[in-house]
Amino acid sequence: MWQMMGTFIGKSWKIGATLILGCLAFLFWWVKYPSALAFHEQFQLFLFDGGYFAERMAQPGGLGRWLAEFLVQFYNNPLFGAVIIATLYMLIQRLCWVLIRRQCRADASLSLAYLLSFIPVLMVWYLMGDTNTMLSFVVSFLLALVAMWAWPRGKWSQVAFVVLGLPLLYWFIGPAMLMVALYVGLRLFTEKDTHGALYAAAVIVYAVAVVLASGLLAPYPLSSLFRGIDYHRFPKEVPPVMVATMALTALLPFVASWLCNKVKLRGPYVAAVTTMLLLTLWYVVSPSYDAKTYGLIDYDFLVRTGQWNAILDKASKDHLDLPMSVCATNLALGMTNQMGERLFGFYQHGVQGMFPGFERNFTSSLLNGEVYFQLGMVNTAQRFAFETMEMLPNNNKSCRAVKRLVETNLIGGHYKVAEKYISMLEKTMFYRKWAKRTRQLLGNEQTINNDPVYGKLRRRTYNEDFLFSETEQDRMVGQLFLRDSTNTLAMQYLMAYPLLSCDLDKVVQYLPVVQQKANYFPSLCQQALVMAYAGRRQTPPEGLVAPQVINDFAQFSRIVSNEGPHSPSLDVYRHTFWYYILQNQKQ
Repeated sequence: MWQMMGTFIGKSWKIGATLILGCLAFLFWWVKYPSALAFHEQFQLFLFDGGYFAERMAQPGGLGRWLAEFLVQFYNNPLFGAVIIATLYMLIQRLCWVLIRRQCRADASLSLAYLLSFIPVLMVWYLMGDTNTMLSFVVSFLLALVAMWAWPRGKWSQVAFVVLGLPLLYWFIGPAMLMVALYVGLRLFTEKDTHGALYAAAVIVYAVAVVLASGLLAPYPLSSLFRGIDYHRFPKEVPPVMVATMALTALLPFVASWLCNKVKLRGPYVAAVTTMLLLTLWYVVSPSYDAKTYGLIDYDFLVRTGQWNAILDKASKDHLDLPMSVCATNLALGMTNQMGERLFGFYQHGVQGMFPGFERNFTSSLLNGEVYFQLGMVNTAQRFAFETMEMLPNNNKSCRAVKRLVETNLIGGHYKVAEKYISMLEKTMFYRKWAKRTRQLLGNEQTINNDPVYGKLRRRTYNEDFLFSETEQDRMVGQLFLRDSTNTLAMQYLMAYPLLSCDLDKVVQYLPVVQQKANYFPSLCQQALVMAYAGRRQTPPEGLVAPQVINDFAQFSRIVSNEGPHSPSLDVYRHTFWYYILQNQKQ
């Protein structure tokens, strides 16, 4: 009985370790990085269409890419995405274990062998910390392991596997085929007593020749054929760790068998090595997930889903000073009508944090375009969405950008163009229902005008042509407000512009115009007005500014005069316009 229990425990701990890996991966992606899943999903457009499948299969690695994109569309729901990644990790680990066990002798230390099988999946986990590592690599890597597991025993079957299987495998999974070729070569080298080295060299040379020959069929540079068409979002920047992962995985069964035949790992040593692997997971994998990069992805996800209060909560804790985070924070302040009170409660760096210019950076352009869309500058938002797709380095379409192009063309009355994009979304899984509902709006002017979003933006947008000027965006926002005084976002941006540019004259100029149409006189504008009057050696008319604001400015001025602009006593005014303009003057 004790022997049976020992056998059961010996088998069950291995399954338990794999399940722990899956649970950790699931929690890692679902709890800590759900926005990263949405980030990958928004930069592809998987179509259930024969033409789309044929397009993918016409390129080396096309099957791996098509399967990966099929899975990534489920990232639309982070729960599904986390389950998918956890499942892939567990499959990789189990296949590595099977390959290692196949090489080990019966008396080898299988406990150590099982622990070593976690190394490839840890390296894959590390690689996925790069937001431009595509799931195509992970899927192709897994399919390569399946091919290694399927290596036949018969002589002629092995010949067919090499001669016919490697070219087919390359077209299906791309350069991950070279990992299979290396593994097969090592198998032949270790199993064939005579001519083993010759067989191994022949397999590897043949595999390289297959890649070179594919250049005759595929219109890609030779370097891309060796790096993978879609292993990395930037095909010319495939990280060396990716190559090392494939090479090590091919070598691992042979290195592990040699090590396990030499080292007997039992009892407490198993726990020690397991602990070491967990520490490796923490100290090696986690640092690859750059906090700033993923923090910006979080902001993008929150903007996409309209979680404005969550953005402000995050900004108050993170204190990020990057343009993308400042842009998201200011938009959240405007959407919650708090810009006039809390603008300087967060990091600011001038008007660039309100009206981000166009950059050749697909990671920020969709978020930046959201500002213009919410303001009512629909044509500019459309430009940002279209350019985002054109900038994607792997030539994908973007489901998020296509959806925005439907909306902007619908608002602008360009129904034929909107219909073209709707037809694309109708071929997707998660956007089909939205596309079918939106199709009913095409040409239906009354329904669009009554729509709470599209009708509102149609009334807000410009009705006259003019030249877009990045140096006069306050005037353009002013036109939006004059056209529709209910556009409180444009009103807040109009008054925040001179505050951020430290232009007191414009504050004095814009306030009366705003107050003719809206009851808007927030504390930051009052602070600027007090400073403007002080510059003229005047006192604001009685009742115009709150007495507390006048008293606070007097105290602020005394501290600056007596203790200087660097006085710690000024910290209580850190969130005021006076402190902001003082800091900009010092710079």
